[in-house]
Order: sequence, then structure tokens, then C-alpha cells
Amino acid sequence: MRRIQITLDDEPAETVDQIVKIVKTTRSAFARKALKDAIAQVNIKMLENRHKKGYGHRPVAKSEFSVWEKELQWGDK
Repeated sequence: MRRIQITLDDEPAETVDQIVKIVKTTRSAFARKALKDAIAQVNIKMLENRHKKGYGHRPVAKSEFSVWEKELQWGDK
């Protein structure tokens, strides 16, 4: 594990200190989890943008998913 140093404004630093006491963790663990979650959100957004761009170049045909309609079960039958 690598050690890094970050600088926070007073308000978010105080909020983090309050939260870590409540959830019984450390600043480092809290920061690791927050960064991991932020990275995951960025990756999801990038994938969504790639999908959007791909469907922009090659839109879904109206009949593309119709072959599955008879397989769908909505539980009301």
C-alpha cells in the first residue's frame, strides 16, 4: 500500500473526523473507500458515455429485441 498526503479545507476535514468517529473507522480507511467509490462512479460514467456514443453510431433496430418478447414473463399469467 502506498502512502499519499492530501490537503483538505477545514470544513470537509471536520466532517470526516465526525463521520469516522460515528462509523468507527479511520480517516485513511474512509478516504480509501471514498476514492474507490469515486473511481467506480467515473468508470461507470465512462462506460455509459461509450455505450451512448456506440448507439449513436449504430442505433438499436426496432426488431433487434423483439425475438425475446415471447420469452418475457411478467408474472401476471
